[in-house]
Amino acid sequence: MANRNTPYGAFNFTVNFDGGEVFGGFSDVSGLGTEVTVAEYRNGNERENHVRKVAGVHKVSDVTLKRGVINSKTLFDWIKQTRVAGPDAQRKSVTIKLLDEAQQPVQQWVLSNVIPMKYTGPTLAGKGGGDLALEEIVLSAEGLTIEV
Repeated sequence: MANRNTPYGAFNFTVNFDGGEVFGGFSDVSGLGTEVTVAEYRNGNERENHVRKVAGVHKVSDVTLKRGVINSKTLFDWIKQTRVAGPDAQRKSVTIKLLDEAQQPVQQWVLSNVIPMKYTGPTLAGKGGGDLALEEIVLSAEGLTIEV
C-alpha cells in the first residue's frame, strides 16, 4: 500500500460478529477506546521528592452501535440469550473495519469477549414524517486490538 497523507473518511465501515458476514447497516459506531490505570507510588527512601507512575490494569470502553430498525430480532435475541443463559455463554467477538474509497479494509478494531449491556429502542412520534426509527445497542468488551 502506498503512503497516504489524507485521512480516511469515517463513513465507510462494516461491523461483523464472530467473524461472520457483515451484520446490519449500522450508521454510527462510537466509544472505541482503551485505558490503562496508573497508580502513583513513592519509595520511602527516595532522595528526590517525587512519585513514580506504575501501570495498573487496563479496561476497554463501552462501544455504542446505532442503526435504523429493520425486520430483524437478531440483536434483541442476543440480549435475551445473555439474560437467560448468562453472559459467559453468549460472548462474541466484534470486528469494525474502516474501508477506503475502493471499499478495501484499511484498519480494523477487534473487540473480544463482548456481551450486550444495553438496548435502546427508537423514539416514536407522529410528527415529522422524515425521521428514521433508530435503535441502539451498547456493548461491553474485555479486549480491544487494532489491526492494520
